[in-house]
Amino acid sequence: MQSLLPFILFAFVSSVTPGPNNIMLTSSGIRFGFRRTFPHMLGISFGFATLIAICAIGVGSVIIALPAAHTTLKVVGSGYLVWLAWQLRGMAFDREAEAQARPMSFFGAALFQFANPKAWVMGITGASAFLPPVQPVALAILLFCGIFVLVGFPCLMLWAGAGAVLRRYLTQRKWQLLFCGVMIVLTLYSALAIWL
Repeated sequence: MQSLLPFILFAFVSSVTPGPNNIMLTSSGIRFGFRRTFPHMLGISFGFATLIAICAIGVGSVIIALPAAHTTLKVVGSGYLVWLAWQLRGMAFDREAEAQARPMSFFGAALFQFANPKAWVMGITGASAFLPPVQPVALAILLFCGIFVLVGFPCLMLWAGAGAVLRRYLTQRKWQLLFCGVMIVLTLYSALAIWL
């Protein structure tokens, strides 16, 4: 267990810090509440587990090493975040728009992981540094993915829960607009950070 502690700490820090998934979960928690955001959280966990399994096999390193693939990943990821920031501009609880809005689906959240540069970095770094030295390799990959998901899912819940709690307090229009502005800036920063 002691040898797993550095990996558990890495999984926790990389999962709990701000990034595209956590910003989207907070926004979803505010717009739709915790319960309706739950499929989004499950989709992130499933997609991320699949992605890090691919990284552990070694495919992730190959994708990142190919300049065209790496650039495509960055373009898709940052483009999606800019689109999301554009969508957030109307997040300030327009009741008519909110009635038509839907939270991100399980499959949408799972697929987004493959365009999420932070997820790729987490997967490649984690696999290269913390893949458990057990045999067979399939067991090592399963253990690696399982620990990452067990540590990461409560972090996802924390961000979605924070959004759901904030939803209760964002009843005045000025606070809604302020929070919406902050979320847009953070989302655009995440898009820019992909290129730094």
